[in-house]
Amino acid sequence: MSIETPMVSAVIARLANAETNLAAFSGIVFPLAFIIEAPIVMLLSASTALSKDWPSYHKVWKFMMIASGILTLLHLIIVLTPLYDFIVRDLLGVPEQIIAPARLGLTIMLPWVWSIAYRRFHQGVLIRFGHSRLVSIGTGVRLLADILVLSMGYLLGNVQGIVVGSAAVAAGVVAEAVYIGIVAHPVVKLEVRTAALIAETLTTRAFFAFYLPLVMTAFLSFLSSSITSAALSRMPLAIESLAIWSALNGLNFSLRSPGVAYNEVVVALLDEAGSYKALRQFAWKLLLVMSLVIILFTATPISGFWFQRLTALKPALANLAQQAMWLALPMPALATAQSWFQGIILHSRKTRSITESVIIFLTSISLAYLAGIAWGKTAGLFVGVAGLTLSSLVQVAWLWLRSRKLPHEQI
Repeated sequence: MSIETPMVSAVIARLANAETNLAAFSGIVFPLAFIIEAPIVMLLSASTALSKDWPSYHKVWKFMMIASGILTLLHLIIVLTPLYDFIVRDLLGVPEQIIAPARLGLTIMLPWVWSIAYRRFHQGVLIRFGHSRLVSIGTGVRLLADILVLSMGYLLGNVQGIVVGSAAVAAGVVAEAVYIGIVAHPVVKLEVRTAALIAETLTTRAFFAFYLPLVMTAFLSFLSSSITSAALSRMPLAIESLAIWSALNGLNFSLRSPGVAYNEVVVALLDEAGSYKALRQFAWKLLLVMSLVIILFTATPISGFWFQRLTALKPALANLAQQAMWLALPMPALATAQSWFQGIILHSRKTRSITESVIIFLTSISLAYLAGIAWGKTAGLFVGVAGLTLSSLVQVAWLWLRSRKLPHEQI
């Protein structure tokens, strides 16, 4: 899935008005889409942890349907009313030339929330019942849909980049949701319905006690994307920084994705006897391998080939992106460590600690951005990457402290 953003950026960069459309996509469309989906994005973790029997499955499914419907309505209200102008002009303060293209892109993304909710909920069920391979195939279906739409847009050549990129992302999530729904149906029918009832029935109160801290976690995490857009818009090289951010952040997520995915592995497997030591050892190995990968990428001509040839950034923008990559070197290692500590906390259902860590992250990154704005002499791109790295380090340190306080028998 992490390949999607670099692919979209690469195609937008090859179409007309590349900088404007890239900035609109990464500066408005994605940050707002992420905030709108925040209440349902943690359904993957919740479903993996809670969908152990039919009553629990049905309770989480009901929440998924209601929440995604309400959020889709909110999405529609934002793009069709003056609320959009208030958000992007008054709150984010983005450059004027990217406001109109971004509104069009956000409108195209209307199927986003429900598709994400439906897909992530059923992915959690598949992981819980040992069918994670089907989740990987679903990602392949999503990428094929992305490639189809992106190829059509590129070959036509006269369609706005923001339209091509947003349509590709929307088509991808819809295609994946349809596939996951189809393959999850027999699992629900034959395995979830017949699963032994858990000792403690999942009540509505227990579900929200578990899930609401995760909602706050997701909302605050995604809020950082909007804060980043607002900060980069107020620092030197605003349009350039926002344009590069899409390509750089997509690459960063690609290199972090093995560590990010490890969270669900920890949640699903900590129930098994003797798994703690094996999972911890694997986390260390994954951390070291991914750190080596990003070092090799950044310190060799691979980075230049990626940003100039594949992502198709202009030479000046590609050079800035290559310099900024040095500030992101710790990110894959931090993603793995975060998934390990966060998985332990999720397994224990002490989810408030995760919310605390995100509040600390958000506070740290806001202070870093305020310092960058006050300084006013450094390109926003560098401040953004440095702030993200330092804040992630602080967040992981907090998760480590909180996970250490859990009784050993819980993990």
